[in-house]
Amino acid sequence: MSESLLIRGALALLTGLPGAAARSSTGTDLRVRDGVIDAIGTLAPEPGERVIDARGCVVYPGWVNTHHHLFQSLLKGIPAGIDLPLVPWLAAVPVAYRRFFDGEQALRVAARVGLVELALSGCTTVADHQYHYWPGMPFDASEAVFDEATKLGLRFVLARGGQTQARAMTDAAAPPQVQPETLDGFLTSIERDVRRFHDPGPMSMRRVASAITTPNWSCRAEELRPMAEQARALGIRLHSHLSETHDYVRWAREVHGCTPLQFVAGHGWVGDDVWYAHMVHLSDDELKLCAATGTGIAHCPQSNARLGSGIARIPEALALGVPVGLAVDGAASNEAADMASEAHMAWLVHRADPRAGTRARAGGVQEGGHAGAMTVEDVVHIGTAGGARLLGLPGVGTLQPGMAADLAVYDLDQPRHFGLHDPALGPVVGGGRPTLRALLVQGRVVVENDAIPGLDLAALRAEAQAFVNTMLQR
Repeated sequence: MSESLLIRGALALLTGLPGAAARSSTGTDLRVRDGVIDAIGTLAPEPGERVIDARGCVVYPGWVNTHHHLFQSLLKGIPAGIDLPLVPWLAAVPVAYRRFFDGEQALRVAARVGLVELALSGCTTVADHQYHYWPGMPFDASEAVFDEATKLGLRFVLARGGQTQARAMTDAAAPPQVQPETLDGFLTSIERDVRRFHDPGPMSMRRVASAITTPNWSCRAEELRPMAEQARALGIRLHSHLSETHDYVRWAREVHGCTPLQFVAGHGWVGDDVWYAHMVHLSDDELKLCAATGTGIAHCPQSNARLGSGIARIPEALALGVPVGLAVDGAASNEAADMASEAHMAWLVHRADPRAGTRARAGGVQEGGHAGAMTVEDVVHIGTAGGARLLGLPGVGTLQPGMAADLAVYDLDQPRHFGLHDPALGPVVGGGRPTLRALLVQGRVVVENDAIPGLDLAALRAEAQAFVNTMLQR
C-alpha cells in the first residue's frame, strides 16, 4: 500500500502558477502519495492516512532559493562592511574572513545555520553558490554542504564556484584560503562533483552546476568557453554573478568594450541552461537578449538594497518572458537571509522604483512608482516555479498533481496576520517569518509545528556564537 498524507482545511492554496491558475479553484485540501501530489480539491481522509490539520493556514509551494553563499551565515552584521558598497565590502568581509573557514567544522556550522534559517522560512530547494575552495584545502567542501542539506531533508543544488586568477580589486591582501585554482584543477573538481552527486532527474534532490565566481574577474576570458563546453558535455548548468553594480558595467565597457552580458555571450555563457545572480543593470537590448536566449536571473532584492547596488528591472524582464527566480544571496550582505523576508522585499521594492511609474504613465499611473508593478502572485510564481525553471527541475515548484510534494503550510497566527481580508496574501504582505505548521520536501515532513525534528536550536546557536567569538578574538 502506498504511503499517503492529507493536508486538510486550509484557508487558501496558491499553486505557483501564473495568471488565473495562481490560486486553486477546486479546493484547498491536498493529498500526497509516495512523495508527489496526488490530488487537490475537497478531499476526505482515507483509512490509515495521516492528516495534517491546516485550519487557519495557507498552503504555498516550497520556496526555491536560486542563489546563496551558505558559508557567509557566520558573517552577519560585520561592522567593517555594514555601510560599504560591493567592491570594498567584498575586500572587507567575504575575502578577509575566509581565513576563518580553514577547517570543515566552521563551514558545516555556517551551512547548517543558513539551511535551518531557510527551511524555517518555507524554503525547500537551495542553490548554494559555494566558492570557498583553494588549492590543497584539507577538507571536502562539496561533500560537507551536500551532507548538511541531506540531514535536514532539503533539495540542494551545488553551484560550484571558485576562481582561477586573483582579483585585483579585492584580493590584494587575501589570505591563503582565497588563492586561485588552476583551470585544470577547477574543471577536474567540477567533473568529480558531478560524478559523485549530480542527479539529472526532474525531481532530483541533488544537482551540481559549474559556477565560476565572476566571469569578468575570477577567471581569464579564454577560460570561459572551456568551462561552458565542459558543463554542457556533462549535462549541467552554468551560473555566476553578473551586472550587479554600475561600476561592474563601466569596468566591462572600459576593458572589453561591451557590457558584461555581451562579453559572456561571446564566450558561450548565455542560454536556457545559464542563470546569473543580480543582473541589476541591464539595458533594453540585454533584457531582450536574455529573453531570446532563455538566460535567467536570480533576483536578490534585499542584498542589492543592502549594498546600494540598485533595483533590477524584474517587471520588465517578466513582461519579456525572461526566466526569473528569487534568491537571498549571502548572509554577509543580507542579514535576513530567509525566503519569507526576500519575498516581502520583492513585493515592495518594484512598487517604489521610479521607473515603474514612468513606464506606466501613459496608462494614467502616478509618477514615481507603480503600485501594481509586482503582485503577490508574481512573487510566489518567481519564488517557486520560476526558481525551479532556472535550476532545471521541471518536477518541482508548483502545486499540481504529479509534481513533487514540496510545500509550506503557513499558520497565520501572528498579530501581523490578524484582520487579513485575503488570507492567501499573508505570508508575503505581512513581512517577517510566518509560523510553519509544516514543511514538506518530496512528501517528507521536515518542519513540524515551527520546529525541525531532532534539531537542537539552542546548541546550534551556541556553536555559531563560538565561531563568531573565535573570529573576534583572532
